[in-house]
Amino acid sequence: MINESDIEDVWDDEEPEAEVAEASDVPVERLRMIIEKRQEPIRIDKYLVARIEGGTRNKVQQAIDDGYVLVNNEVVKANYKIKPGDNIVLFETRKPESQEIIPENIPLNIIYEDDDLLVVNKPAGMVVHPACGNYSGTLVNGLSYYLQQEKVDIENLSRVGLVHRIDKDTTGLVVIGKKDKAMNLLAAQFKKHTVHRRYIALVWGDLEEDEGTIVAHIGRNQRFRKIMDTFPEGDYGKEAITHYKVLERFNYVTLVELRLETGRTHQIRVHMKHIGHPLFSDGTYGGDRILKGTVFTRYKQFIDNCFEILPRQALHAKELGFSHPSTGEWLQFDSEIPDDLKQVIEKWRSYTGGMTKQLRQKLDNI
Repeated sequence: MINESDIEDVWDDEEPEAEVAEASDVPVERLRMIIEKRQEPIRIDKYLVARIEGGTRNKVQQAIDDGYVLVNNEVVKANYKIKPGDNIVLFETRKPESQEIIPENIPLNIIYEDDDLLVVNKPAGMVVHPACGNYSGTLVNGLSYYLQQEKVDIENLSRVGLVHRIDKDTTGLVVIGKKDKAMNLLAAQFKKHTVHRRYIALVWGDLEEDEGTIVAHIGRNQRFRKIMDTFPEGDYGKEAITHYKVLERFNYVTLVELRLETGRTHQIRVHMKHIGHPLFSDGTYGGDRILKGTVFTRYKQFIDNCFEILPRQALHAKELGFSHPSTGEWLQFDSEIPDDLKQVIEKWRSYTGGMTKQLRQKLDNI
């Protein structure tokens, strides 16, 4: 029997914050147990950490947040206290970290490199890490090949130097550690929120304020586990903070810059939807349909044309800044807005720029 006092409240360091959870396998049952009669109440996360070989608080809590731990066939929170007779089932979806990664000669847009790290400008459509359905063609596959050519010991480099992630269809900057020490020091900066991350996004609607801050916990959607949602503080999920500033207004959509204070899965996409301004062309969070504008056929054709040019969320990780893990020097990088997003921005600029103020007011009243 495990007692609350038997488990230290000291846990392994959390893994680096991931800005995206890559695709996972179909959940399979890993563990099933029925709580014995004499078991005293204890938080389910602490109970499972003590029972699972190699289990850490972060991994167990993530499994609970993802809905992969059921008690009496119900999803519970990490602070649920088990009781005698409870039927617990734990599902496993992720491949073991030791799964072989096949090096592939994939062209990488490396904008900076030294002995400790490199910075890559990731294109749209490239998954960061291999997962179910994406075992090849990922950034990590390309990095494995590239680092091998550079004589980097990837056999002993955790996660092939991966410090953070961005979504498959988000473009922009990613930093990679070439040594375990450098990777860990970079990861620590992400965890402490001292990294500068500036994104550019096109969102639906005309924001009321020129700038502001969005604070809302983010966790897995309770019904659809592959997407994220916002929750009240202390209720579910983890704290997430996003700062935004309007760059340009196009009446029906707005160009904004966003600075991340935390790095939760799909944070920008979920936060912008939360305040009623989903990212333009974001199919996962409702931005791939007309949310603002007119009923005119010409307008619908214009939007369809934009979606065809940009068949992904309008989001680009433009700036990335951090302290060098060896020298302490502040490094900051900037990347060009990709052509697909740039074209759509120009189309909106031309479309709304050619409209008179009187016509805009008339259309808004329709």
